[in-house]
Amino acid sequence: MQTDIEIAQAAEVWPIEKIAEKAGLTPAEWEPYGRDKAKISVDETAHKSELGKLVLVTSINPTPAGEGKSTVTVGLADALNGIGQQTMVALREPSLGPVMGLKGGATGGGYAQVVPMADINLHFTGDFHALTSAHNTLAAVIDNSIYQGNPLHIDPRRLLWKRALDVNDRALRHVTIGLGGPTSGVPREDGFDITVASELMAILTLSHDLMDMKARIERIVIGYTYDKEPVTVKDLGVAGALTTLLKDAIKPNLVQTLAQTPALIHGGPFANIAQGTNSIRATKTALQLADYVVTEAGFGADLGGEKFLDFKTPLLGKHPDVIVVVATVRALKMHGGLPKTALTEPDEQALATGLANLGQHLQSMTRYGVPVIVAVNRFVTDTPEEIAMVEAYARDFGVQAYVADVWAKGGAGATELASAVAEAAQVASDFKPLYEADDDAVVKIEKIVQTIYGGAGVELSDKAAKQLREFAKRGWDKLPVIMAKTQYSLSDDAKKLGAPKDFKIHVREFIPKLGAGFLVVMTGTVLTMPGLPSHPAAYDIDIDENGRITGLF
Repeated sequence: MQTDIEIAQAAEVWPIEKIAEKAGLTPAEWEPYGRDKAKISVDETAHKSELGKLVLVTSINPTPAGEGKSTVTVGLADALNGIGQQTMVALREPSLGPVMGLKGGATGGGYAQVVPMADINLHFTGDFHALTSAHNTLAAVIDNSIYQGNPLHIDPRRLLWKRALDVNDRALRHVTIGLGGPTSGVPREDGFDITVASELMAILTLSHDLMDMKARIERIVIGYTYDKEPVTVKDLGVAGALTTLLKDAIKPNLVQTLAQTPALIHGGPFANIAQGTNSIRATKTALQLADYVVTEAGFGADLGGEKFLDFKTPLLGKHPDVIVVVATVRALKMHGGLPKTALTEPDEQALATGLANLGQHLQSMTRYGVPVIVAVNRFVTDTPEEIAMVEAYARDFGVQAYVADVWAKGGAGATELASAVAEAAQVASDFKPLYEADDDAVVKIEKIVQTIYGGAGVELSDKAAKQLREFAKRGWDKLPVIMAKTQYSLSDDAKKLGAPKDFKIHVREFIPKLGAGFLVVMTGTVLTMPGLPSHPAAYDIDIDENGRITGLF
């Protein structure tokens, strides 16, 4: 059986000008980055006056068994094109952290991939490098300001802005900088976040244009003075320099699927520590060009799905017309208590127990008032009886389930799913956000915990409660909330699989991100700098004398 990269390397890849023409872009709206990639820039008033249909793909809570959300997203887009619907796909860019670590890339798999797969999963068009450079330029400016007499009276003990690196490096979570004598800066404690957790990544994906991005960067709170007053990038005077470093990164990237469906890939915030969606610009551009746009949100519906619906939707100015929840029999059996080593064996009892995880996501997604469909991502070990159990369970929620056999068959393996999505997209929906914009932060969090997670409530640490009191004085307490939570469980305990009940979410602190326009809610033990596993994927990746890559999935 061929690996993902072998399939991608053997594929016919069209010249990017042909994909740009197929997408409906004018020559002035794109610029080539080699033969098979391009940067695009489309005015928000250009092309269609009425936006296309938006399909959001999300999933159950991920497990080591794999769910294949990106694979289904790509396969569904190809399938919609296959049934005559002009379709584009809009995805996030992969981070090198999981590519070299455990999770893998984000280009789909098998015959449902975006290409050039290796380039996209590695350096692509340099967006992440630009973000990392901009982030660390700001960090350098902050420490230089302190060193050069500290004219802004920044309290080094109250700095919020860490450094960033697009690598899973646990050794950098907590560091001491400024050692080496008077000319090496002011010694203080610091740390690193992974680049996808940077507020600049969030801002890149939320900005409509360069000036919007610059204004957002100016609002970033980097820390506090000795008098506990916030210090912003505007105070430092470097918003222009940071925006300049990101002038190309703000442009979405155009590539293609194996079936030559145009694909926009742009931005890559993780959904367990950030907002988990691709950029506003990429999604909006695709909606201007295509009749259908298939996009995904990171991790499960409890994280990326909720954030897309409650945070991105108001900024995008359009809600999804259909929500697709991806599930696999293997993952559901794991949620039912079966170990990973036993997932290939039929076990209807474990599946019956694990289906409660799907049930919680169906309950939470259907409450938004948008048609919901289940996509069962098929594995060769699935039995007809097991698939029938998933279909019957979904029907109890008034939701239809369809098999997606896209890894092996590409779009041809999701024709029935595509037809159902196209039909559902024509149904008038009554979108209902989860919370009101003027709800305070605790109310917003409680609604997420009780409605989306199925939990009992929220517990704030003393630090978090004190922060909220201070935020209220500054008018920050009603900002949207972005939950930083383990992706593996509906709770904040990664070991509680399935659909736990009567749990509380433990909030240890808040991180204000005024440039992005939200509060990050740090829960449980979630970290903003992941670590590598005992056997990282980097051990398996190699390249030969001809530049041919192996081991990249």
